[in-house]
Formats: sequence, C-alpha cells, structure tokens
Amino acid sequence: MLRPKIQEALNAHVTEELFSANLYLAMAAWAEAKAFKGFGRWLRVQHEEELGHARKLLDHLLDRGGTASLGAVPAPGSDFGSTLQLFERVLEHERHVTASLEDFYALAAAEHDAATQVFLQWFVTEQVEEERSAQEIVDRLRLVADRPGSVLYLDKEYGKRGKPAG
Repeated sequence: MLRPKIQEALNAHVTEELFSANLYLAMAAWAEAKAFKGFGRWLRVQHEEELGHARKLLDHLLDRGGTASLGAVPAPGSDFGSTLQLFERVLEHERHVTASLEDFYALAAAEHDAATQVFLQWFVTEQVEEERSAQEIVDRLRLVADRPGSVLYLDKEYGKRGKPAG
C-alpha cells in the first residue's frame, strides 16, 4: 500500500503531465496556425508523450493499491509570441517538470519507498532527453535569428519527428 504522501504526489504528477499534454497541444495549434506544420507535428508528438507519462504514473499508482484523485488541469493559454519564444517556453516548462520530479524522487527517498524511487528513474532519465531536445531547438532558433528561410528549414526538419498517435 502506498503511503499517503506518495499517493498525493503521484496524483499531483499525473495532473502535471496532463497539463503538459494540453500545453503542447495548444502550442501545436498555435504553430500550425502560423504555418509551422513541422513544429506543430513535433509538439503533437510531445502531447502524446505527455499523455503516455500520465498513464504510466496512474498505472503505478493503481498497481500499488493507490486511489486516483486527479486535480483540475489549468488552461495553457494560446498565444506564444514567436517560434523562439514558444520553444523557450517549452524549455522552461521541461525544467519545471524536472524540478518537480526531483522533488518527488526526494520525497520517495524520505518516505522509504524504494519501488517508487526505482519507478521514477525512468522519468528522471526521460527528462534529461526532454531538456536536451528543447535546448537544441532553442539554440538553433537563436542561431538563425530572424532569417525566415532558416526558420522554415528548421520547421521542416523538426516535422520529421515520428507521427503523433491518433
């Protein structure tokens, strides 16, 4: 049986992952409306990944005998400025998720919940990749600055990412 603090943290993190999914879907819609179909595809794939993360956390909660009690998911907004500002927000958000996971991992250690610590290792590793990927896009967008042809090239390149589910 899960300790109450771990159950609460799992539920909270499921809600955070659902917010992340909504944020990336809103960002995808923004990008696609601005004719950045490639960035939109990249963000839709992110959306699907975050939904998968939420399901994975929920499954762990249920596998451990916990009770699901998900919170309201705040609206993510719909205006993201420029493509650079959009991906700076992606990077900022991924850093926030990393900090949240680190706090959760520390809680699992303090609560002597080895199973949850082991489970969270996958997420910790995943966050390294998420931050690296977002940082790469930010760095490249900064490099090309306001050269529209270069931004469109990056849009095309990042649109090659796997297809979103559905």
